[in-house]
This record gives sequence, structure tokens and C-alpha cells, in this order.
Amino acid sequence: MTDHSLQPRGTSPDPIGKRRRRTSPSLLVLALLIALMPAVEAQAQDWVTERGVQMDPDRARELYVGTDSALLFLGRDLEADIERRMQIQARYAEVAEGVVDFQMVEYPSSADGLTIPAYLFQPLEPRGENGHPALIWVHGGVRGLWTANYWPFVLEAVERGYVVIAPEYRGSIGWGEEHHALFDYGGWEVDDNVSAYDWMVENLDHVDPERIAMIGWSHGGYNALLAVSRPPHSLKAAVAIVPVSNLIFRLAYKGPRYQQNFAPGYRIQGLPHEQREEYVYRSPVYQVDHIDVPVLVHLADNDQDVNFEEAEMLVHALQVKKPNLAETRIYNDPQGGHSFDRQVDMETLTPQWTPHMRDSWNRIWAFLEWNLQPYLDGTGTVVDNNGGR
Repeated sequence: MTDHSLQPRGTSPDPIGKRRRRTSPSLLVLALLIALMPAVEAQAQDWVTERGVQMDPDRARELYVGTDSALLFLGRDLEADIERRMQIQARYAEVAEGVVDFQMVEYPSSADGLTIPAYLFQPLEPRGENGHPALIWVHGGVRGLWTANYWPFVLEAVERGYVVIAPEYRGSIGWGEEHHALFDYGGWEVDDNVSAYDWMVENLDHVDPERIAMIGWSHGGYNALLAVSRPPHSLKAAVAIVPVSNLIFRLAYKGPRYQQNFAPGYRIQGLPHEQREEYVYRSPVYQVDHIDVPVLVHLADNDQDVNFEEAEMLVHALQVKKPNLAETRIYNDPQGGHSFDRQVDMETLTPQWTPHMRDSWNRIWAFLEWNLQPYLDGTGTVVDNNGGR
């Protein structure tokens, strides 16, 4: 509450002035209070609901969630985001030189034609036609981007025979105002990522269209699950590690500050109680019935981002509804929690292996090998990881 009491303004040699200063403040305060009473009464009336419930203004402000798309830019420095992204690209160019064929490519989204930039990683000497399986690797984060800590895992994927494409789908930071403003969590961003399939099939003869999967962590795993639950699609499998799975529960559990990330989305424009069908459609746990290819899901029970209270619902749904397609595992108190199998030394970009992380990756590679057969070339001949016979 604003303090309307008057502050002393100095001293005066006039004793009458001193007496006036001793008595006038109380009179002025009284006069101000009388003058402000109508405004205070009006303000009090503003904080009453239609049912007559008196609101706590501080609590009301804390709970408020706006839908103005301009709110998506609060606290963002677009130029700094671009600079960060360029630094990441430069680091990939440095570490990939002479090791893998690294390029930046772009393609149109099937949703609306938006140009989607993407990182592309390939063997230096690719096999012949249809010689390689491919992974569409989706980065995580609400307002995230492809980062350098993916490098050691991408490198191993390429060494195992995979081509990897990593889309910077709509809403990814570092690509300017328009890309940022078109943020569409669980909506057209999924189409942006799936569109990488079409681009590879049309432009990379050595990628086998029958051996392409989607993989991701957190928000990336969420995208992978939605991609294979929205037929028709051409993906062979999906890997989702610590994935977001239930937006209705998640937004209720996380509260207004987190909700503010979603409500302004130009194709959502509201919270779950306002857009129920949209949030159900964008929540993998409610789309399990539509999954028609093998999926692998790993969780951490100490995850403080995708909290276990949310994540276990997905595992239970998969175990009940898709027991023959789903491979699930819950890790007990793994080091790193939400990032338990992404422990990377950012100076050297080398994995910092833990028992849980090693076990998770062994299972990921085995799952992908079973479903994508990276050891086969386009003729069905077994080759080693480096492309030789």
C-alpha cells in the first residue's frame, strides 16, 4: 500500500512555522484520505468477482495468465539468441570437421510452408542408394534450440551408420522474430519435424525411407510421441526420453508462471479449461491408442522438470494399451534427474558416463538397431559401422 504520509521538508527560523509543521501533516493526511476514499472504494469493487467473492489483489496478479501473443517475447533478447545460435553452429562446424559431413539445410513445413532450418550430420563416405537409416533428432526445451551437448551422441549415431537431421522447428530461439512468434507447442511444430522426413527422402538418395525414426529428450521426446500418434506417418519407430506427456496435468501442477509459456500461443490462445480438446490432442498420454510403431520411453523418478507424477501416467498407459509396441524403463534416483542420460562435459563435449546413463544408451542403441538395422546397406548386405563390408 502506498504510504501517503508527508515527509519533513527542512527547518525554519520562524517559531510559528515550526508549530505549523507540527500540526499540518495530520490535517493534510486526513484531507488526502477523504479525497482518496472514492477511488479506494472503486478499486475495492474492482476486486470482487461476479459471485461477490472479494479477491486478494496480490493473489489475483499471481494467478493471472494472459493470452496476448506479445507475452511470448517477455524477457527475450532476440539478438542475443541469434548470437548464441551462431556460436553453437560454429562449434559444430569445428568439432565435425574431418569427422562427419556437417551441413545446415532448410526445408518447408508441410503445415504452412514455413522455412525450417536444420542441422544435418552424415558419414563422410555414405553408402549407396537406401544405404543408411536416419534419425530425426528433435531438441528439447520450451523456447529451446539445438545445443552442443548433443554432439557426442550424434557422433556415435553417425558412426553406427545413421544420418541425423535436427530441425529448428517453429518457436526455436535464435532464428528471429517471426520464427519465435510462431511458437506452437504440440501443434504445427510436430509437422515441422515430420517434414524433415520428406526432405531427406527427396534429397538424400542414400537414406532409406523405410528406416527413419524420431528421437528426442523432454520436449523433443514429446514431439516424437505425438509424431507417431498422428497417422498417417512414415516413421518406423520413436525414442522418447523423459518426455512431456500430459499438458493438462503439467500446467495445473506447474502453475501460472509455467502456464504463461503456453496460453499466448497463436494456435492455442488459452488454458486447458478454455481449450480442452486442443490440450487433449496435444498430450501424448491421451493419444496412446493411435501409436502404431515401436516406441521406447525412459523416465527418471527424481525428475524435477517432467515430474514423475506426470510421466508415470504415460508409462502406465503404454503398458496397458500397447504392451507389444512399447519398451519402457523407470530409473530410480539417477544422477542428473531430468538430464540423467545427457551428462556431458561442455568444455570437451565428452559424455560423463554414469551407470544409469550407460544402461539407458545401451538400450536406446539396441532398440534402434532392432528396428532400423543400421548394419544393412541398400541391398540388404551386412556392413560394418564405417560402411565397409
